[in-house]
This record gives sequence, C-alpha cells and structure tokens, in this order.
Amino acid sequence: MSKSLHSELILDQFTRQAVPFATAPGIQDETALRLVVEFSGAGPDDTMLDVACGPGIVVCAFAKVVKHATGLDLTPAMLDRARTLQQEKGLANIAWQLGEAMPLPHPDASFSIVTSRFAFHHFLDPLAAIKEMARVCRPGGKVVVVDSAPAPDTADAFNAMELVRDPSHARAMPLEELKDLYRRAGLPEPRTTGYRLEGELEGLIKRSFPNPGDDETLRRIFRASLDGDTLGIGARRDGDTIRYGYPVAVLVADRR
Repeated sequence: MSKSLHSELILDQFTRQAVPFATAPGIQDETALRLVVEFSGAGPDDTMLDVACGPGIVVCAFAKVVKHATGLDLTPAMLDRARTLQQEKGLANIAWQLGEAMPLPHPDASFSIVTSRFAFHHFLDPLAAIKEMARVCRPGGKVVVVDSAPAPDTADAFNAMELVRDPSHARAMPLEELKDLYRRAGLPEPRTTGYRLEGELEGLIKRSFPNPGDDETLRRIFRASLDGDTLGIGARRDGDTIRYGYPVAVLVADRR
C-alpha cells in the first residue's frame, strides 16, 4: 500500500474515531497512563513530544509532570479533541502540531522525552518512525514506545482481526520485534513492562469503523477465539458480553 493511500485511510478512520476513541475507558485508564509516565522517568525539567498523539491523553498526562509537552498528529479532528481535553484539565504547558511522523518537523535533539502510544501498528515503516523519534531526542533523553504486542504464536491471527476492525491497521509486533526496532535504530536495549488493555467487544465495535459488513465478521472472529484463545487476548464470556484484554508493551530506552 502506498504511503499516500495509507495516510488517507488513517485520516478517514481517526476523523470518525476522534470522539469514541478519546472517550474509551481503556484509552483513558489513569493507572496505565501513570505507569507510562513513571516508567519513562519524566520530571519537571523535561520537555516531551508525543508522536501521533491522537486526542492528547498521553500529552496531558505528561504535562502534569514535565516542563512542557507537545503533541503532533496527522488528523485535525484528533487535535481538536486534544485541545478540548487540555482546556478541561486546565493545562497551559502544551503545544499542538498538525504534521507527519516521518519526517518529524523538528530539529535534532529538540526534546528530552519522545513518546508514541498505540501508533506503531499503523506505521508502514516503524523503523523509520523510531529513527525519527531518536533523532529529535537529545542525548540522555528517553525514547518511549507503547503499543499492542501480540504473542508470536498469535500475532498473525491478531493482526488479521485488527485489519478487519480498522482498515488503517498495518501490523502489531511481538515484544521481541519491538525491542529489535530499538537495536536497529542504534538505541540501547530498552527496559520493558506491560499491561492489558481491557474492554468488551460491542464497545470496541462502536468506536471502530470497519468496512460495511465487517462488524459481524469481527463478532465471528471473537466468538471463534473463545475456545483456545487464538487471538491471544483472553476473549471470554461474561453473561451475554464478550470481554478481552489486548496485550500492551511499554518500552523505554536512553538516548546516548
């Protein structure tokens, strides 16, 4: 798929997803946000950039701790949501930018922390993305990636399901592949932790915009995963509800 066509898919998906994505309980999870901020080692002298910031949830979480935070995203509707969230939280130390992740519109060594959450599985060239993150991170700073991280034996099924759910999906990588991106980008071995993004199927469908008819395909895929956990997400019944827990990896490396 060409970069221009893929960018059009992302703009289409995330313009429509702006409100439902921003208000999803798992995306707003304060415990998960606190884990990311604390694991990064962020402090009052830091300046941070969040690449593909979406509705600004990560930026606002860091802004409570750091000197200044910047969020960059391709989708104007997401930045509108981000500005609204900033106003709701009364945060003044934030800037928002409309722009691409590759290349980033910033000089070398511009920030002490560079993050990206739930975006790498949308990048056609994740290695180029992390190299850009490393470029704009100053020596001694931190490069932080948070993304879905399926187990190797379920990654193909997980990615096939995600592509049905979201046509702008590219590929979610197992943890070892994410760690290898750091090595290939010339970064040291990252520290890692993780959590599970909990949710329920019908809520997931409501905030997704699959192709016509694929909402029922998604239901069939989840039902098939109830026996044997073929997606690696712990799909399970809770009465009439199907619940799940997406595996999420958090990786942090020091910029030498």
